[in-house]
Amino acid sequence: MLFLGIDQHARQLTVSLRDQQGDVLLARQVSTQPEKVLEFFDQLTRRCAQSEEQFIAVVEVCGFNDWLIRMLRDYRCHKVILIQPEERKRCKTDRRDAAALSELLWVNRDRFLEGKPVRGLRQVTICSTTEQENRKLSTLRKEAGQTQTQLVNKIKHILRRHNLQWELPTKTFPTVKAITWLREIALPQIDRLEMNFLLADLKQIQERLLELEKLIAQRGRDNPNAQLLKSMPGIGAFTAISLAAGIGDVKRFPRARSLANYWGLTPGCRNSGENNQRLGRITKAGNNTARWLLAQVTYQVLRKDGRLREWYKKIKRRRGSGVARVAVMRKLATVIWHILSKQQSYFECRAIAAA
Repeated sequence: MLFLGIDQHARQLTVSLRDQQGDVLLARQVSTQPEKVLEFFDQLTRRCAQSEEQFIAVVEVCGFNDWLIRMLRDYRCHKVILIQPEERKRCKTDRRDAAALSELLWVNRDRFLEGKPVRGLRQVTICSTTEQENRKLSTLRKEAGQTQTQLVNKIKHILRRHNLQWELPTKTFPTVKAITWLREIALPQIDRLEMNFLLADLKQIQERLLELEKLIAQRGRDNPNAQLLKSMPGIGAFTAISLAAGIGDVKRFPRARSLANYWGLTPGCRNSGENNQRLGRITKAGNNTARWLLAQVTYQVLRKDGRLREWYKKIKRRRGSGVARVAVMRKLATVIWHILSKQQSYFECRAIAAA
């Protein structure tokens, strides 16, 4: 077995290859130009074929790992391990990083091959192509919604600047009637120009939102996990497919609290030599989009689920509304784990999670 550590950048790969004894066989830099990368992996494949060995690779996570992971799989890499560094190093070079990765892979080779965790090392699960597309689609939908909110706030700011917000024909905005009124309202020259730009951008972002929501609804119908999550009060197609894509395979979470910990909803702890455990704020690790969605779902669930609402009120009287809402979010994460693990609806799993 050969062990390949890769430090990836946009223009080059720095690689370090070790043998079964841990000795460095190859240390070099490879350009990310397609012909150069293909030439390197062709040579690596021939080396493995001559020695009748396989190779496993470790790569640090970055925003453009996709093509490299696909190429490693195409060249029959036995296993691709994606890791996330926990802290920045004071003395850092590409060659040192690649050597450290290959050494880390060689030292923990047995645990990596068996799929076991390595203490002090954060491994990133490589999701399927469909899950990657759903995550990207969810990000696009979230960003489009945020852009629409920013445009609406800017339009309202122009109205407040001239004290015209009282003449808005509808209480809610944006509406067709309100947009028609904004196109005809008299404003100073520069403000009129800015308003026209904002209305044009608003129309474009609304069309984008309609297209994204149509595609999300279509993909949600084809996703069984998203259909199960839609049984929860207040969860639509966007929230369901976002949470389902963020979770991936629920079997990688052995317990319900593992999912809550993955989303950063469990309290942090920094104890040393003390008898009593002292817990702090929630860690806020993992996907912040999942926490944001759970916070939105919490309001709807508390309105429609009387049993959970009474539990929320008890915590609110003792600890306050902020702590109580986070407790409900953690409870919902537990219920979601039961829904996906047991393939049952929300109300069927709520009693199990409460027990």
